[in-house]
Amino acid sequence: MFRFTAALAGMAIAAALGFVSAANAEDGFRMGLLVPGSVSEEGWNRIAYDALKRVETELDAGVSYVELHDNPATFETAFRNYASQGYDVVLGHGFQFEDAALTVAPDYPDTTFLISSSHIHDGNVVGLDTDSSQPFYLMGILAAMTGDAAGLVGGMEIPPIHDAFEGFRLGAASVSPDFRMSEIYIGSFTDISAAKEAALSLVAQGADFLVPNANAAGLGVIQAAKESNVGTFSVYSDHRAVARKNILGVYVADYGQGIVRIASEVKKGSFAPASNIVFGLRDTDVMHFELNPEAEPAVAENVRAAIDAARTQIIAGDIRTRSRDN
Repeated sequence: MFRFTAALAGMAIAAALGFVSAANAEDGFRMGLLVPGSVSEEGWNRIAYDALKRVETELDAGVSYVELHDNPATFETAFRNYASQGYDVVLGHGFQFEDAALTVAPDYPDTTFLISSSHIHDGNVVGLDTDSSQPFYLMGILAAMTGDAAGLVGGMEIPPIHDAFEGFRLGAASVSPDFRMSEIYIGSFTDISAAKEAALSLVAQGADFLVPNANAAGLGVIQAAKESNVGTFSVYSDHRAVARKNILGVYVADYGQGIVRIASEVKKGSFAPASNIVFGLRDTDVMHFELNPEAEPAVAENVRAAIDAARTQIIAGDIRTRSRDN
């Protein structure tokens, strides 16, 4: 079975002009992945890579990935190269892949194009929306019950990040309308130094909580929290080893479970969504938010109770965590 391993990742740039054709010899179910960065970095891109590897193992699939480093000019070509080779599923890991998929998909009706962090549903292009506004709402409750101000650091001002931060703001406002919040977008998902600098500037303005949502660059926010001894959260991956005492909560998206679920349906021919796919706190196999038992000071019992109550209400649909429709 063909495997496009890290050793072949250097060929990824060639995907923009002519994709590696070795996969043409592979029969059976195949899935391709486009990521805007490196899969070696913990965080957003690594989540997609781990999902792809699970599809490979659990569905006995041929898999391949392309690292495009957030270069929109190459997205359409990479999609087309995968589809022209007969790949069954191609996942563009990020909202920024929508336009390219919509351009290519009509020419390849037998390929399912999945787009992470997207609300799209147009023919064989289907958005997979991990609704991060839900766990961010819980973070907002925690921050507002234990602090005075939060600094939010985003990679780019795109809808998925806006939604997550809106969830945080709504959660905080449900506790204290006077809780102060400031946002900075660094214009990158990989620049750890820029994220750290932005976070430190927010601390200087009075933030006693730092909230990252910048993929790999978010590590800089956590580093700043440790240096400034303020609270923070681990987002998408578990970074407690970096700032064990400062991270109060950990949000991990087991995106792989959701991808395996969908890819399995595609393989069986039963995938027929009526809308985009939304994973939320109700999908306990996909989305996890837990408090850090090693945080100092520990999260108080009344805060834990408030978070648990809000989680139950969100799952029941009694709390709306973002204004944008699914």
